[in-house]
Amino acid sequence: MRFLLSGLETPVPRRRAEKPVARRGEAGHAAIETALMLPWLIFSFMGAFDVGIYNYSLVSTESAARVVAMYASASASVAQNPTSACAYALAELRDAPNVGSTSSCSSGGVVNVTTTYLATGADGLPAVQVSVTYKATPGLSIPGLITGSLTITRTVEMPLRS
Repeated sequence: MRFLLSGLETPVPRRRAEKPVARRGEAGHAAIETALMLPWLIFSFMGAFDVGIYNYSLVSTESAARVVAMYASASASVAQNPTSACAYALAELRDAPNVGSTSSCSSGGVVNVTTTYLATGADGLPAVQVSVTYKATPGLSIPGLITGSLTITRTVEMPLRS
């Protein structure tokens, strides 16, 4: 109820909201638009997931190269032993896709580690150069666009500590 200026109460009728009437031939547009856009949304979410996996793989490979270089820089004999360096790299890459229970670093495998003793490094001192290569496979494979695997290689040079 509303009050008039004179102070008397008089009921003012309210109009009901009318339900919109769908015109003939326009029903179902939302369902069709959803059906047309859903594949693009799914591909974009899968693409974002793949970008996240690739970024994680990049960071893990960089970390593995750093850890192996720190280990191999202990002495010249350790720098020339790639077997134990492989164990350190696999420990860092253990959670990366495709690594899982891999136990060796072969040249054709998922992870490859090479250590090289350098008599004179970049600063003129004895150093070790470590290269870690990781092959990441895409979660979303689109023939002609995204095929094969992404190979990530990180190389670190560190002076010997002893």
